[in-house]
Amino acid sequence: MPTTPEMVALKSRLKHTWMAGDYAHFAQFLLPGALEFLDHLKVAPGTRMLDLGCGAGQIAIPAARAGAEVTGIDIATNQIAAARAQAAAAGVTVRFEEADAEELPFADDSFDLVVSLFGAMFAPRPDRVAAEMLRVCRHGGRIAMANWTPEGHVGQMFKIIGKYVPPPPLMPSPLKWGDDACVRERLGQRTSKLIKTRRLYPMRYPFSPAEVVEFFILFYGPTVMASEALDERRLAALTKELTQLWTANNKATDGTTFVESEYLEVLALHN
Repeated sequence: MPTTPEMVALKSRLKHTWMAGDYAHFAQFLLPGALEFLDHLKVAPGTRMLDLGCGAGQIAIPAARAGAEVTGIDIATNQIAAARAQAAAAGVTVRFEEADAEELPFADDSFDLVVSLFGAMFAPRPDRVAAEMLRVCRHGGRIAMANWTPEGHVGQMFKIIGKYVPPPPLMPSPLKWGDDACVRERLGQRTSKLIKTRRLYPMRYPFSPAEVVEFFILFYGPTVMASEALDERRLAALTKELTQLWTANNKATDGTTFVESEYLEVLALHN
């Protein structure tokens, strides 16, 4: 299937978005939730694992430390560089490559486990992503995803951002990956078992909700790009709405921030 010039332009924009900010720094407060998700998978030593949208290696490196043979891919060049540096610092071996989740550079049946922690959901052609995950996962292997739900805190945050900076016309909502029926449509026909569980992802910051929003605007690619696209008045309005959301969902009472954001955990067994 040919890729149109419009899709090429969209992919370039998405790469620029995820290279904006500093995801390695941003993700430090998300590590406890990432490790919880990884723990659910019970990755055995020797497992050939592919991490789609690996970022700076938040789950790839711990999985390798536990004995898995891990490959991580991401479209963001700077995140792959950060992941390699962090793996070296941790003294573990992980194969990190810059690659597109819609066109994986691996042979059929290459992996026992294909994992995506809030990564593959942001690719613009979900049917291709699903097909590629299934293709590179061996028969009898597993596919595991964590996807933000539309109703959850992060889902609501993306909806607010979308009011100020609408997504490109070719970009379907990533939040559809957090919908049970949509996941079944995309993965159900070629999987013998599909378990979908709604869970809460802990997001804990040692500063106020207003400072959390500022942290996102400084370091998280989508909010970095949104802030750069808006004039001063509209950026102030976006900041106000996001601060209201974080404040409303904050469970901490000591001046810090603790929010639990719903996500859909998807565990599929490949036919």
